[in-house]
This record gives sequence, structure tokens and C-alpha cells, in this order.
Amino acid sequence: MSEKLYIFDTTLRDGEQVPGCQLNTIEKMEVARALEALGVDIIEAGFPVSSPGDFNSVREISKAVSRPTICALTRAVQNDIDMAADALALAKHKRIHTGIGVSHSHIYYKLNSTPEQIIERAVAAVKHAKKYVEDVEFYAEDAGRADNEYLARVIEAVIGAGATVVNIPDTTGYCLPQEYARKIRYLVEHVPNIHRAIISTHCHNDLGMATANTLEGVISGARQVEVTINGIGERAGNTALEEVVMALRCHKHLGIDTSIDSKLLTSTSRMVASMMNMPVQANKAIVGRNAFAHSSGIHQDGVIKPDPAIYRLLLDRYSLNPEECVFLDDIQKNLDAAKAFGIHTILFRSMEQAREELRTLGVE
Repeated sequence: MSEKLYIFDTTLRDGEQVPGCQLNTIEKMEVARALEALGVDIIEAGFPVSSPGDFNSVREISKAVSRPTICALTRAVQNDIDMAADALALAKHKRIHTGIGVSHSHIYYKLNSTPEQIIERAVAAVKHAKKYVEDVEFYAEDAGRADNEYLARVIEAVIGAGATVVNIPDTTGYCLPQEYARKIRYLVEHVPNIHRAIISTHCHNDLGMATANTLEGVISGARQVEVTINGIGERAGNTALEEVVMALRCHKHLGIDTSIDSKLLTSTSRMVASMMNMPVQANKAIVGRNAFAHSSGIHQDGVIKPDPAIYRLLLDRYSLNPEECVFLDDIQKNLDAAKAFGIHTILFRSMEQAREELRTLGVE
């Protein structure tokens, strides 16, 4: 039996930080319902203290969906936490997500503080959030560039204060996959109370490694991933939900899976792309319109063979039909746009056209 990986979707918070992609409350509720249907475990609905609109959106989403946990972001500031708790008052399952920077540049230059003061503030924030909710997530901002020994001290302290989830963000997308894996393993091996919390990944795509870093984090012990639909997010974006889900479905030997209904990936992708006015690139993994298209005659010949998995990775055996997850109607459409197809493709297309003409005559 596969081990459960929790999907924490931040499309409505981190994803919405893309310039020009802001949604109103009604639109956010529609996306939240789609995320619930998709099987997301936690929805980060907004940052309540940032604006009345965000506060209202968190409150309305709390009423609109019932199965997922609704999460609100805060800084390690009491007023932020108070407002988050107020916004989450009507949520059936609620979480406060609080945290502070832990890298050298954040401690000394952003926060004008010291390492010991940061730990004190982190613990105080978790304890204050714990007054309102049982489920408290702590984010160690810029953990990707933080000293591992110091990071372990912070994580041990916040778990001791009551944090149920500890988020290890690669805030700037700096880490290489093996570096991020070592960081997660270091926490697993050096934080004595780590068994009392779930480790979460939160990776940005500035160097194009968000999904790789996230998967390495999961293999190394993380059991929650923070992701967005289509990988949208600030700067180069976040880890794409669909990529992590399907990578784990394809590599079943890892023994880790999610509750995501993969047949809804494309419809959710299209909704988010349309509502946020962010078209999905044609060659985007899993949900791009060319994700299952073939131009090469060699590839096309393989696709039309009895086992199309010769060149098509994601088929029924992996719980994902190509027709369910890409902008295609059938194999014929896949082949029409090709300029390099060979004789087998021509024969295949001719046979398909002949079958269609027979069907119009009532011959099956």
C-alpha cells in the first residue's frame, strides 16, 4: 500500500502573486471548489492581513468547501495571526501558516535581527497561533540558503512549541536537487522531535528545478508538497501540482501517492489558465497541448503500433489517459500536424479516413 503524500495547493495565494493574475472572491471560490473536486488536501486561500479582499476570500472559501483543510498565511506577527484566525472562523478544517526568515541575509538584512531572536519570534508565533487552531504550519523562509545546523535548531524549537507541519521553502529557487535532498535528510536525522510533525516542501522554479527539488524532498522524507496548478507563481513560478502527482504515479516503486483524481487535471488546468489569463505553454508537461503530440515519423509509427506506450508514457496503467489530460481529440489529430511522418503514418491515416467514410454509409 502506498504511503500518503499530502497536496497543499497554494494557487490562490502564492500563485495569485503573479502580476495581472488576481482573482475576485467569486472566482477564487470557483477555483477552490475545483481543487476540492480534484482531491487537494489543503487549500492555502490567502493572506488575510494583506487586504480586505484577501480576508474576505479566505472567509468565503471557508464556507464554500468542506473536505479540504483551509489555510491562511501570516507573518510571525500577532495581529497577522489574529486576523487569520478570524478569517478561518467558519472553516470546517483550519490551519494557520506562520513563519519567519532563517537565512543569513533574512536574519541580518531583512529583519535586522539575530539568530536567537528569530528562534524566539518563531516560537512565540507558533504558540500564539496554537491558541486558535490545533493545526499550525511553520515556514522557515529561505531555508534553501540557510545553514542546516541552525535550521535544525529552529525546526526543533517550533515543533516543541506545537507546530504540526514544518515547511522548508527553497524561496529563491536556488537549491540543486541533491542539495535540497540533503537538507531534508539532515532534518530527519538531526531534529529529535521531527516525528511529531510533517515535513513540507515549497520549491520555486527560478532555475527550472522546482519539481526535481520537490521530488527529491519527498524521497528524502517530506510528506507534504506545496504546489500550484500549472506551476504558476511569483517570478518563474512554483512546483507544478500535475508534475509531482504524475511522476509519483509513474514511479510506483517509490510507494508514495496522493489523493488527486488525475482525470481532472486538464479541466482544472484549463480553468486556472483561463481565469488567471495565463495560457499554458504548448510543451508543458502533463497538461500542455503538445504533451502527447508526435511529429517524428519514427515516433508516430510507434504510437500507432498495438502498444502505443512505446512512445507514450502516461496511459491507463498509470491512471491517466492522454485524452483526459491534453488538448487532443484523438490520435488522428496528433498526427495531422506533422511534417516528418512516414509511410506507416500515411497508411494509418488512410485507413482511418476509409473507416470514417464507411461509418457515414452505416457500415461499422
